Amino acid sequence: MVHNSLNGGVERWFAPVEQPIGDGATLHALLDVGRAVADRQVPGKDWFVEVHQFRIEAVAGAPGYPTPEGVHHDGVDLVLIGMVARTNLLGGETLITNNAGGELARFTLQDRLDTAFIDDARVMHGVTPVQPADPGAASCRDVLVITWKRA
Repeated sequence: MVHNSLNGGVERWFAPVEQPIGDGATLHALLDVGRAVADRQVPGKDWFVEVHQFRIEAVAGAPGYPTPEGVHHDGVDLVLIGMVARTNLLGGETLITNNAGGELARFTLQDRLDTAFIDDARVMHGVTPVQPADPGAASCRDVLVITWKRA
């Protein structure tokens, strides 16, 4: 299986999650839900869990690319993508495909806590580019991505 080993060649660095977010009830609830799904899928395993906050910005004439590598696997067991905020944004459709690239689902995470839970071994995922709805205003897409991988 080919997976997204280096984000399509785009190096990404992440600031630490701020303590109020890390200690927050919302993140803990998402971690609990994900752990329950992971444990149900593969009982009796320890999990390596990563949490990343992504902000994709776009301006008129320069779209933002949430997945510059295109549709991909992350090389983990499960992926949770949770919408935090969409600001002045068009685009950003989530695509789910089978391993041959056949489209299985297409949807937009629109509202806060709209969530996609992906079995990374079985399907691939990606997000279409975003652009500002109002070209004169700031535009961004903020998501929280949590992954579970068997330890």
